[in-house]
Amino acid sequence: MTFIVALNHRAELGECPLWSVEEQALYFVDIKGRALHRFEPRAEKHVAIQMPEEIGCIGFKKGGGFIAGFRSGLWLLDEKGARQQKLADNPEDQTQSRFNDGRVDPAGRFLAGTIDEPKLGGRAHLYRYDARGLSVLAEGLLTSNGVAFSPDGRTLYHADTPTFTIWRYAYDPATGDATGRTLFARLSPTESDRGRPDGAAVDAQGCYWTALFEGGRIRRYSPDGVLLAEFPVPARCPTMVAFGGPNLKTLYVTSASTSRPADELAALPHSGSLFSMRVEVPGLPEHRFDPAV
Repeated sequence: MTFIVALNHRAELGECPLWSVEEQALYFVDIKGRALHRFEPRAEKHVAIQMPEEIGCIGFKKGGGFIAGFRSGLWLLDEKGARQQKLADNPEDQTQSRFNDGRVDPAGRFLAGTIDEPKLGGRAHLYRYDARGLSVLAEGLLTSNGVAFSPDGRTLYHADTPTFTIWRYAYDPATGDATGRTLFARLSPTESDRGRPDGAAVDAQGCYWTALFEGGRIRRYSPDGVLLAEFPVPARCPTMVAFGGPNLKTLYVTSASTSRPADELAALPHSGSLFSMRVEVPGLPEHRFDPAV
Protein backbone atom coordinates (compact mmCIF):
# COMPACT_ATOMS: atom_id res chain seq x y z
CA MET A 1 0.00 0.00 0.00
CA THR A 2 1.50 3.28 -1.17
CA PHE A 3 0.31 6.87 -1.12
CA ILE A 4 -0.17 8.59 -4.47
CA VAL A 5 -1.15 12.17 -5.34
CA ALA A 6 -4.95 12.36 -5.46
CA LEU A 7 -5.16 16.12 -5.98
CA ASN A 8 -2.15 18.11 -7.11
CA HIS A 9 -2.97 21.33 -5.30
CA ARG A 10 -0.45 23.00 -3.03
CA ALA A 11 -2.40 23.97 0.05
CA GLU A 12 -0.60 26.13 2.57
CA LEU A 13 -1.98 24.17 5.50
CA GLY A 14 -4.40 21.49 4.32
CA GLU A 15 -6.47 20.00 7.15
CA CYS A 16 -9.68 18.28 8.25
CA PRO A 17 -10.56 16.04 5.29
CA LEU A 18 -14.11 14.65 5.53
CA TRP A 19 -15.75 12.23 3.12
CA SER A 20 -19.38 12.73 2.13
CA VAL A 21 -20.89 9.30 1.44
CA GLU A 22 -23.95 10.90 -0.19
CA GLU A 23 -21.96 13.12 -2.54
CA GLN A 24 -18.98 10.79 -3.00
CA ALA A 25 -16.83 13.85 -2.46
CA LEU A 26 -14.08 14.87 -0.09
CA TYR A 27 -14.15 18.19 1.72
CA PHE A 28 -11.07 19.70 3.39
CA VAL A 29 -9.83 23.09 4.54
CA ASP A 30 -6.72 25.14 3.94
CA ILE A 31 -6.25 26.98 7.22
CA LYS A 32 -3.64 29.50 6.11
CA GLY A 33 -5.13 29.72 2.62
CA ARG A 34 -8.51 30.56 4.19
CA ALA A 35 -10.49 28.18 1.99
CA LEU A 36 -12.93 25.28 2.06
CA HIS A 37 -12.25 22.73 -0.68
CA ARG A 38 -14.50 20.15 -2.34
CA PHE A 39 -13.01 17.34 -4.43
CA GLU A 40 -14.86 14.69 -6.46
CA PRO A 41 -12.29 11.98 -7.28
CA ARG A 42 -14.29 10.22 -10.00
CA ALA A 43 -15.09 13.41 -11.88
CA GLU A 44 -11.70 14.92 -11.00
CA LYS A 45 -13.61 18.05 -10.05
CA HIS A 46 -12.13 20.46 -7.53
CA VAL A 47 -13.50 23.75 -6.26
CA ALA A 48 -12.22 26.10 -3.56
CA ILE A 49 -14.46 28.44 -1.58
CA GLN A 50 -12.68 31.39 -0.02
CA MET A 51 -13.36 32.11 3.62
CA PRO A 52 -13.24 35.49 5.42
CA GLU A 53 -10.75 34.22 8.01
CA GLU A 54 -8.73 31.13 8.93
CA ILE A 55 -10.90 28.03 9.03
CA GLY A 56 -9.49 25.22 11.16
CA CYS A 57 -12.07 22.44 11.03
CA ILE A 58 -15.46 21.41 9.71
CA GLY A 59 -18.18 18.88 10.44
CA PHE A 60 -21.18 17.90 8.38
CA LYS A 61 -24.51 19.29 9.62
CA LYS A 62 -27.77 17.39 9.80
CA GLY A 63 -29.98 18.60 6.94
CA GLY A 64 -27.04 19.94 4.93
CA GLY A 65 -24.22 22.41 5.31
CA PHE A 66 -21.50 22.44 7.95
CA ILE A 67 -20.40 23.48 11.39
CA ALA A 68 -16.97 25.10 11.23
CA GLY A 69 -14.31 26.34 13.61
CA PHE A 70 -12.67 29.67 12.73
CA ARG A 71 -10.31 31.97 14.58
CA SER A 72 -13.32 33.96 15.78
CA GLY A 73 -15.43 31.00 16.89
CA LEU A 74 -17.87 28.33 15.73
CA TRP A 75 -20.17 29.05 12.80
CA LEU A 76 -22.85 27.32 10.74
CA LEU A 77 -22.21 27.28 6.99
CA ASP A 78 -24.68 26.50 4.22
CA GLU A 79 -24.06 23.86 1.54
CA LYS A 80 -22.03 26.34 -0.51
CA GLY A 81 -19.82 27.38 2.40
CA ALA A 82 -21.45 30.74 3.15
CA ARG A 83 -21.53 31.66 6.84
CA GLN A 84 -25.08 31.68 8.24
CA GLN A 85 -24.94 31.94 12.02
CA LYS A 86 -22.31 32.28 14.73
CA LEU A 87 -22.82 29.67 17.43
CA ALA A 88 -20.08 30.55 19.90
CA ASP A 89 -17.14 32.92 20.26
CA ASN A 90 -13.62 31.62 20.61
CA PRO A 91 -13.30 32.41 24.35
CA GLU A 92 -9.50 32.71 24.18
CA ASP A 93 -7.28 35.59 23.07
CA GLN A 94 -8.04 35.56 19.34
CA THR A 95 -4.80 37.32 18.50
CA GLN A 96 -2.97 34.19 19.68
CA SER A 97 -5.59 31.46 19.39
CA ARG A 98 -7.84 29.91 16.75
CA PHE A 99 -9.93 26.79 16.44
CA ASN A 100 -7.95 23.90 15.02
CA ASP A 101 -8.96 20.22 14.82
CA GLY A 102 -12.56 19.08 15.39
CA ARG A 103 -15.09 16.28 14.86
CA VAL A 104 -18.78 15.55 15.40
CA ASP A 105 -19.52 12.98 18.11
CA PRO A 106 -21.99 10.04 17.75
CA ALA A 107 -24.87 12.05 19.23
CA GLY A 108 -24.35 15.09 17.00
CA ARG A 109 -22.29 17.37 19.27
CA PHE A 110 -19.19 19.10 17.93
CA LEU A 111 -15.81 18.68 19.63
CA ALA A 112 -13.24 21.26 18.59
CA GLY A 113 -9.92 22.30 20.04
CA THR A 114 -7.77 25.40 19.83
CA ILE A 115 -4.10 26.15 19.28
CA ASP A 116 -1.90 28.25 21.56
CA GLU A 117 0.04 29.86 18.72
CA PRO A 118 2.97 31.29 20.74
CA LYS A 119 3.32 27.91 22.53
CA LEU A 120 4.08 29.80 25.72
CA GLY A 121 1.76 28.51 28.39
CA GLY A 122 -0.49 25.64 27.40
CA ARG A 123 -3.46 27.96 26.98
CA ALA A 124 -5.32 25.87 24.40
CA HIS A 125 -8.38 23.74 25.16
CA LEU A 126 -10.58 21.00 23.79
CA TYR A 127 -14.21 22.11 23.80
CA ARG A 128 -17.57 20.43 23.35
CA TYR A 129 -20.35 22.40 21.70
CA ASP A 130 -24.03 21.45 21.98
CA ALA A 131 -27.35 23.11 22.81
CA ARG A 132 -25.96 23.94 26.27
CA GLY A 133 -23.18 26.01 24.71
CA LEU A 134 -19.40 25.66 24.84
CA SER A 135 -17.89 23.43 27.56
CA VAL A 136 -14.25 22.57 28.33
CA LEU A 137 -13.26 18.89 28.04
CA ALA A 138 -9.47 19.31 28.32
CA GLU A 139 -7.16 22.21 29.15
CA GLY A 140 -3.47 23.05 29.46
CA LEU A 141 -2.85 22.19 25.80
CA LEU A 142 -0.51 23.61 23.19
CA THR A 143 -2.22 22.35 20.01
CA SER A 144 -5.45 20.38 20.33
CA ASN A 145 -5.56 17.71 17.62
CA GLY A 146 -6.43 14.16 16.64
CA VAL A 147 -10.05 14.01 17.82
CA ALA A 148 -11.60 10.64 16.90
CA PHE A 149 -14.06 8.13 18.33
CA SER A 150 -14.10 4.35 18.63
CA PRO A 151 -16.74 2.54 16.54
CA ASP A 152 -19.09 2.26 19.53
CA GLY A 153 -18.55 5.93 20.44
CA ARG A 154 -17.43 5.12 23.97
CA THR A 155 -13.76 5.97 23.56
CA LEU A 156 -12.49 9.43 22.66
CA TYR A 157 -8.97 9.90 21.31
CA HIS A 158 -7.24 13.28 21.46
CA ALA A 159 -3.69 14.49 20.82
CA ASP A 160 -1.61 17.45 21.96
CA THR A 161 0.73 17.72 18.99
CA PRO A 162 3.79 19.60 20.38
CA THR A 163 3.97 17.27 23.40
CA PHE A 164 4.07 14.18 21.14
CA THR A 165 1.18 12.59 23.07
CA ILE A 166 -2.14 10.93 22.26
CA TRP A 167 -4.68 10.47 25.04
CA ARG A 168 -7.67 8.18 25.47
CA TYR A 169 -10.85 8.98 27.43
CA ALA A 170 -13.97 7.10 28.41
CA TYR A 171 -16.70 8.94 26.52
CA ASP A 172 -20.41 8.93 27.27
CA PRO A 173 -22.39 9.53 24.04
CA ALA A 174 -25.51 10.25 26.09
CA THR A 175 -23.99 13.20 27.96
CA GLY A 176 -20.86 14.16 26.03
CA ASP A 177 -18.71 13.72 29.15
CA ALA A 178 -15.08 12.60 28.76
CA THR A 179 -13.49 11.03 31.85
CA GLY A 180 -10.61 8.80 32.94
CA ARG A 181 -7.88 10.20 30.72
CA THR A 182 -5.08 7.68 30.10
CA LEU A 183 -2.01 7.78 27.89
CA PHE A 184 -2.64 6.05 24.56
CA ALA A 185 0.70 6.66 22.83
CA ARG A 186 3.75 8.88 23.24
CA LEU A 187 6.14 9.47 20.38
CA SER A 188 9.87 9.89 20.94
CA PRO A 189 11.35 12.70 18.82
CA THR A 190 14.92 12.64 17.56
CA GLU A 191 17.11 15.33 16.08
CA SER A 192 16.31 14.14 12.56
CA ASP A 193 12.69 13.09 13.12
CA ARG A 194 10.31 15.47 14.84
CA GLY A 195 7.20 13.53 13.76
CA ARG A 196 4.34 14.32 16.10
CA PRO A 197 0.64 13.35 16.11
CA ASP A 198 -1.63 15.60 14.08
CA GLY A 199 -5.11 14.82 12.71
CA ALA A 200 -6.54 11.32 12.95
CA ALA A 201 -9.35 8.89 12.14
CA VAL A 202 -10.50 5.47 13.37
CA ASP A 203 -11.25 2.49 11.12
CA ALA A 204 -13.97 -0.16 11.40
CA GLN A 205 -11.71 -2.37 13.54
CA GLY A 206 -11.25 0.46 16.03
CA CYS A 207 -7.66 1.19 15.03
CA TYR A 208 -6.42 4.76 15.28
CA TRP A 209 -4.66 6.29 12.25
CA THR A 210 -2.63 9.46 12.84
CA ALA A 211 -0.64 11.77 10.56
CA LEU A 212 2.83 12.61 11.84
CA PHE A 213 3.57 16.26 11.16
CA GLU A 214 7.25 16.68 10.26
CA GLY A 215 7.43 12.89 10.31
CA GLY A 216 6.48 12.22 6.70
CA ARG A 217 4.33 9.18 7.51
CA ILE A 218 1.04 7.84 8.78
CA ARG A 219 0.79 5.45 11.73
CA ARG A 220 -1.89 2.87 12.57
CA TYR A 221 -2.35 1.90 16.21
CA SER A 222 -4.45 -0.89 17.70
CA PRO A 223 -7.27 0.09 20.12
CA ASP A 224 -4.80 -0.75 22.91
CA GLY A 225 -2.14 1.66 21.63
CA VAL A 226 0.14 -0.90 19.96
CA LEU A 227 1.84 0.40 16.81
CA LEU A 228 0.71 -1.88 13.97
CA ALA A 229 2.07 -0.23 10.84
CA GLU A 230 3.34 2.99 9.32
CA PHE A 231 3.26 4.27 5.77
CA PRO A 232 5.48 6.97 4.22
CA VAL A 233 3.87 10.03 2.63
CA PRO A 234 5.57 12.07 -0.14
CA ALA A 235 5.44 15.18 2.06
CA ARG A 236 7.32 16.03 5.23
CA CYS A 237 4.18 17.40 6.89
CA PRO A 238 1.07 15.25 6.51
CA THR A 239 -1.68 16.78 8.63
CA MET A 240 -4.81 14.60 8.85
CA VAL A 241 -6.32 11.40 7.48
CA ALA A 242 -9.86 10.48 6.38
CA PHE A 243 -11.46 7.37 4.93
CA GLY A 244 -13.38 7.75 1.69
CA GLY A 245 -14.25 6.18 -1.63
CA PRO A 246 -17.30 4.06 -2.49
CA ASN A 247 -16.53 1.50 0.24
CA LEU A 248 -14.53 3.76 2.59
CA LYS A 249 -11.36 1.83 1.73
CA THR A 250 -9.41 4.82 0.41
CA LEU A 251 -7.33 6.65 2.98
CA TYR A 252 -6.88 10.34 2.15
CA VAL A 253 -4.32 12.58 3.80
CA THR A 254 -3.91 16.35 3.63
CA SER A 255 -0.53 18.05 3.96
CA ALA A 256 1.19 21.39 4.46
CA SER A 257 3.62 23.48 2.45
CA THR A 258 3.66 26.74 4.41
CA SER A 259 6.89 27.79 6.16
CA ARG A 260 8.77 24.77 4.87
CA PRO A 261 12.44 25.07 3.78
CA ALA A 262 13.13 25.54 0.08
CA ASP A 263 15.27 22.41 -0.13
CA GLU A 264 12.49 20.34 1.41
CA LEU A 265 9.93 21.63 -1.09
CA ALA A 266 12.36 20.95 -3.92
CA ALA A 267 12.84 17.36 -2.75
CA LEU A 268 9.10 16.89 -2.01
CA PRO A 269 7.38 19.01 -4.68
CA HIS A 270 3.90 17.69 -3.88
CA SER A 271 3.95 19.07 -0.33
CA GLY A 272 0.54 20.62 0.33
CA SER A 273 -1.22 18.16 -1.97
CA LEU A 274 -3.93 15.67 -1.13
CA PHE A 275 -2.73 12.05 -1.15
CA SER A 276 -4.59 8.74 -1.19
CA MET A 277 -3.90 5.06 -0.57
CA ARG A 278 -6.05 1.93 -0.80
CA VAL A 279 -6.45 0.13 2.54
CA GLU A 280 -7.85 -3.26 3.52
CA VAL A 281 -9.98 -2.18 6.49
CA PRO A 282 -12.67 0.43 5.78
CA GLY A 283 -13.28 3.54 7.78
CA LEU A 284 -16.49 4.79 9.37
CA PRO A 285 -19.01 7.32 8.04
CA GLU A 286 -18.82 10.75 9.64
CA HIS A 287 -21.46 11.76 12.17
CA ARG A 288 -23.55 14.89 11.53
CA PHE A 289 -23.89 17.89 13.79
CA ASP A 290 -27.37 18.27 15.26
CA PRO A 291 -28.10 21.78 16.63
CA ALA A 292 -30.94 20.34 18.73
CA VAL A 293 -28.73 18.04 20.81
